[in-house]
Parts: sequence; structure tokens; C-alpha cells
Amino acid sequence: MPLALDPAAQDLLFREARSANTFSDEPVTEEQVQAIYDLIKYGPTAFNQSPLRVILVRSDDARARLVKHMAEGNQPKTSTAPLVAILATDNEFHEELPALMPHFPQAKDTFFSERPVRESTAALNGALQAAYFIIGVRAAGLAAGPMTGYDAAGIEKEFLDGDHNVLMVVNIGKPGEDAWFPRLPRLAYDEVITTV
Repeated sequence: MPLALDPAAQDLLFREARSANTFSDEPVTEEQVQAIYDLIKYGPTAFNQSPLRVILVRSDDARARLVKHMAEGNQPKTSTAPLVAILATDNEFHEELPALMPHFPQAKDTFFSERPVRESTAALNGALQAAYFIIGVRAAGLAAGPMTGYDAAGIEKEFLDGDHNVLMVVNIGKPGEDAWFPRLPRLAYDEVITTV
């Protein structure tokens, strides 16, 4: 068998995993979120920059403030999911680099002294970490419903500061009734992989 990962784990993380559209009312605990983070923090990023920041939306007030910025089709899901996470990038991630890269602390100023460079690399590496986050949610036996249908400027004004940009909003929980849309097709190996 070419994959080392157990087939049941492959199914949990990929083959059977879906973006949930409804959720049960079973809560997502702080311990589950901690376990998710403690797993996904090991996913690689360039220069170990780790620009992802996560805002957990738990209170009714915060949820109402978020829902008004979601696209109409995403509002019911965001209103009823047990937990909602705003995934954002920290464009000042370079301030952490001396601790995250102790063998090369000067990377902070050598490569990331300019804001446009930080924003570009934070967007790429934050997206990597967002993917790790979704896989971590699945590894916890939960369903994730990642969404990009929202007013980004509104969410950033409501929840973030000028040093952070929203990447996506993720509904999290146990799937509810009729949680799944039909599985969409995927590209075949030879449509994606080229050997030269």
C-alpha cells in the first residue's frame, strides 16, 4: 500500500470529509479547539512564520456582529453552527520571527521589513495554515464549513485591526440533518500531474 496513513484516517480527513452546511447543537469544547491547534501548529510555513490568527466566535453578540457581514446564503449556517472561527493573517508576524527562528533571528529585518512583502507572504502561508486548520477540525471528528462569501472589509472592521486580514470563516461542529451537498467531481491524476 503506497500510503502509510490508515485507510480509516484517510477517509476521515479526505475521502469522506465534506464541507458541512448544517450542524447539530452539540457544543465544540475549548479542549477540542486546543487539541486541533496543538496538532496543526506543526504544519510547515516559510521561515516558520505562522501568520494565522484565529478568532473564535462563541457569544451571541459576536455571532450577530459576524452574521450581518456574511453572504445571504451563509447567514443561516453561521447563525446555527456550534462554533465559528474567523481565520485571519497577522501582517506583523515578523515580530515573532526571532522566537520562531532562533537560529536566524535577523530574518525579521532581512526579508520582512517591508509591509507589502509581509502581506503577500502572510496571505500564502496563512492559506496553508487555514488548510491545516480544516484538516485538524476533521481529525477531531468534527465537520468544517469553510466560507469566503462575506464582506471582508466589514469583518475586518468589526473584529480585526489594520494589521490583520480575514482569510475565511469556518463553521465547526458535528454535522446536522442534510448536512452535505452531493459530492462534486475531482480532476483525474493525469489532468493535474505532469512529469517532465
